[in-house]
Amino acid sequence: MVRDPLEPKISLWHFLAFYLRFLRERAGLSLSQCGKIIGVARSTVSNIEAGRQRPQEDQLARLDEQYGTGRLLQLLLWYARNTHDPDWGRQLVPFEEQAAAFRAYHGKSIPRPFQTEDYMRALAMAGAPDDADDTVARRLARQQVLLDREKPPFFYLILEEDVLRTCVGGPEIMKAQLAHLRGMMDLPQVIIRFVQPAAGAHEGFDGAFQIISLERRDVAFAGAQYGGRLIEGPSEVRDLWARFDRIGAKALSEDASRALVERYLEQVT
Repeated sequence: MVRDPLEPKISLWHFLAFYLRFLRERAGLSLSQCGKIIGVARSTVSNIEAGRQRPQEDQLARLDEQYGTGRLLQLLLWYARNTHDPDWGRQLVPFEEQAAAFRAYHGKSIPRPFQTEDYMRALAMAGAPDDADDTVARRLARQQVLLDREKPPFFYLILEEDVLRTCVGGPEIMKAQLAHLRGMMDLPQVIIRFVQPAAGAHEGFDGAFQIISLERRDVAFAGAQYGGRLIEGPSEVRDLWARFDRIGAKALSEDASRALVERYLEQVT
């Protein structure tokens, strides 16, 4: 079997996958034999050791017992889940491609799936002008994957009113962006609501985040300067669900949010 090369220095997830393969081969176990120990198919073991699939705590508990490693593998899993992962961006993409639903809070800009190309380019130019073309090309490709499915995912977005008044790229670009956003708000799989400044402080002040619902579980992503953090621990994901609900309690209704976008559209000249 030809595997993608794993570099254990990239992240704790890569190190864990690398080390699991090392332990299995040192013990003289085949993929199938290891799969029987943890109750999964041979292909699942292969995917875990290649870093394409994440192991679960109960699986690593059985392998700790098999290899006599105490709780080492379970502790590595805990650290991998709770440590900043420099490889988060590459890992986020397949989750987005498989997602059935997105729930997100954004406070500074319109989320990427709902950006026009000109708005996207203006943001890229403000951040890294030398790489703007490559950045826009990558983001447009990811946007297309999300929106052009036979059955698009469900989007529930809570945004700050400030994203409407911040004139990104100039009046013409901003007017086209607001018109595009208003049109997206009429799609049956899209809910967009706005939090106004009068709502006061709320838990979104800590930063943007999104919850990605997959077929069998939810994962989350919290944004930050120079990267972000992919969150897979069930308790942390539940905490973000609760935060999202509490922020939503301060947001305008769908109808009032549509009217708000229309008011800003009329004001752009």
